[in-house]
Amino acid sequence: MPQLKNFVAIDWRAGPDRIYFFFKDSETYSRFDLGKNKVPDNYPTPTAGNWDKFDPFIKDLRFGFTTTSIGFNAPGDEDIAWLFHYQGSTPMVCKYDQDKDAVANFQKVADSIWKPILPYFDQIIAGTWFQLTGQAFLFRFILNDGHYLSFNYRAKTLTRKPFGEYQLGVLKPYKDRIVTAAQNDRTLADSYWYIFLTNNQYLVYNIQSNRLVSGPHTINEANWPGLLRG
Repeated sequence: MPQLKNFVAIDWRAGPDRIYFFFKDSETYSRFDLGKNKVPDNYPTPTAGNWDKFDPFIKDLRFGFTTTSIGFNAPGDEDIAWLFHYQGSTPMVCKYDQDKDAVANFQKVADSIWKPILPYFDQIIAGTWFQLTGQAFLFRFILNDGHYLSFNYRAKTLTRKPFGEYQLGVLKPYKDRIVTAAQNDRTLADSYWYIFLTNNQYLVYNIQSNRLVSGPHTINEANWPGLLRG
């Protein structure tokens, strides 16, 4: 069975919901269509020529996630993928406009709205928009040392805490195995955070109820059809 390693998963909300998987060693990517529950037949495919001006930086992609018009974007229904990467030794963030399928801009993290996470940039494994009731501006970032960050953009607050009994506590046994994560923003249901582990396994975490739904599960053709396709 092919081993999934050195990859980054990112949710996509423009049009049908998807998760993109970037395989950095092979410079390829796959698209998992959540509604159809499968990877289309023509994936994986080379990243070159498919990601606008972000193409050269995919090999240095570290983590990313999507937001939808939460106040600091333009008015209206704007879907943005925030792609955090290195350019040389400089932490950068690419604002990728999903609706236009094009790069909107590049910024140094130090000059961006994400500046508070900069001291932890090298430790961050994954991040997501943590949409809790009354906390529309909350983001969570998983670190590689058994801790996580909570960043409230509106309040401009950042906290670093260990995986606790309630807040992401179920991740503690897997702290050395987390590879990446991506959210499924389910319609009329709580959002799921798929947390991918080494050895082709994953966890399903409910964001709104802050609990582990199930896992670890082994990735196979029944639960992630086409994802292991070489």
